[in-house]
Amino acid sequence: MLVLEAYGKIVEFDRNRNVYEIDHATKMNMQDSKKPPAAATIFFGANDAAILGRTSERQHVPVEEYKENLRKIVLHMKECSPTILIVLITPPPVDEDGRNEYARSLYGEDAREEPERMNEETEGWQKKFLSDGLHLTPEGNAVVHQEVVRVFREAWFSAEEMPHDFPHHSDIDGKNPEKAFQQQCT
Repeated sequence: MLVLEAYGKIVEFDRNRNVYEIDHATKMNMQDSKKPPAAATIFFGANDAAILGRTSERQHVPVEEYKENLRKIVLHMKECSPTILIVLITPPPVDEDGRNEYARSLYGEDAREEPERMNEETEGWQKKFLSDGLHLTPEGNAVVHQEVVRVFREAWFSAEEMPHDFPHHSDIDGKNPEKAFQQQCT
């Protein structure tokens, strides 16, 4: 929601579809509207890196499949909108006794290696950014927000220049509101 505050609008990709692993996302139609998104963040890997032999192993996606699914999602989004700004976010490290950091790092490295990413270095996460060893705290979300907005700005993607999906309230004639919506949608 911090991106919403910074940019005034946001359309969520998952749209309450319960996308937990990357392979779920590859089975969805990502072009639900006539207007493709101008920017997207892709944030998979934490659940995909679930360790085999544990209760969460049903979420596990093999590294090569994860990498291929990530590539499919990026390519599909580029096909829908060649000028889309895509920000790949690596999963945060897991801070849990006995957790296999190697599995998490494999998935994070693949997101870093994607050619569509600008190969920027990512900063390390501290324990204060994780509420339960995996999920982000408000401070962790603030760091993600700060970095996403930074990447957007570096790509000259500004809130002021974003087109609106619907007319501004000042453009709506109280006596004929349909007119403003018809003009916007054509």
